[in-house]
Amino acid sequence: MQLEVIWLKEVEIDVRLLIDGKEIPLNPYVQQVFGVVIRGLISTLKGVDENWNHAELILDR
Repeated sequence: MQLEVIWLKEVEIDVRLLIDGKEIPLNPYVQQVFGVVIRGLISTLKGVDENWNHAELILDR
């Protein structure tokens, strides 16, 4: 098993958070953390092209 290290500064992902249609401001650090975590989770899924450009995650409670 090979472990890939992803440094926060290397990941350029635009992250937006909308709660009930209202955009919640995220500072750059929080955007990077969300981006790294979500990108890491997506990369483990079968059937996902490693060169994906857009992902949407919808959470309903």
